[in-house]
Amino acid sequence: MKIIPVVDLKGGQVVHARGGLRDDYRPVRSRLSNSSEPQAVVQGFLDLHPFAELYVADLDAIAGTGDNQAVLERLREAWPGLELWVDSGLAAAAACRDWLALDLGDLVIGSESQADAAILERLRRAGAWARIVLSLDFQGGRFLGPPVILERVEDWPDRVVVMTLARVGRGSGPDLDRLKEIRRRAPDRRIFAAGGVGSAQDLAALAGVGASGVLIASTLHDGRIGRPEIQALVREAVEK
Repeated sequence: MKIIPVVDLKGGQVVHARGGLRDDYRPVRSRLSNSSEPQAVVQGFLDLHPFAELYVADLDAIAGTGDNQAVLERLREAWPGLELWVDSGLAAAAACRDWLALDLGDLVIGSESQADAAILERLRRAGAWARIVLSLDFQGGRFLGPPVILERVEDWPDRVVVMTLARVGRGSGPDLDRLKEIRRRAPDRRIFAAGGVGSAQDLAALAGVGASGVLIASTLHDGRIGRPEIQALVREAVEK
């Protein structure tokens, strides 16, 4: 199971995501960096562990108030071998194709940003499928986005994030029941958990329900999950 650190960008800075209440997000404070500047935060993550992927949420683009493309370009230039998964709130297939042509990373299609499910089929036909990640976004018990996206498992790409926004930054534990249900419905997809992880025990629980990976930020920043826990997870994967 992979650990994928998360960077939430707002106004050119990395902010602390908590509960999906984006208006309340403030610049992150981290043991890994003395700054909320994106490159400093990413360097802190990579000093902790040589992560292969980084999840980036462009909150300004998702909210329609601007974007952080210049930040993404700097991250891509600084770490060309780091695979970026980027949610920019895109909801039109043409805009997605244009974004992918910039070669900044793989594109996350967030269900909360969609008006219908047609974008997935259009991207599949365009040959962009290998670079698409679907995020199934939930707030409490409510699915955010057109219900057909959640229903049509056959339209999902290989990588699917189960995003439990109410638990983001809370450390209250992942939504294992929802993850098990998504895993049951899509046994041939790689399922990534997001929201609620607060301890190494949570990592073990996610591995136990078949998660392919987990997106985390707060527990890395505050040290609840550090080098020993990450190395233990890596050793376990190697032994398997």
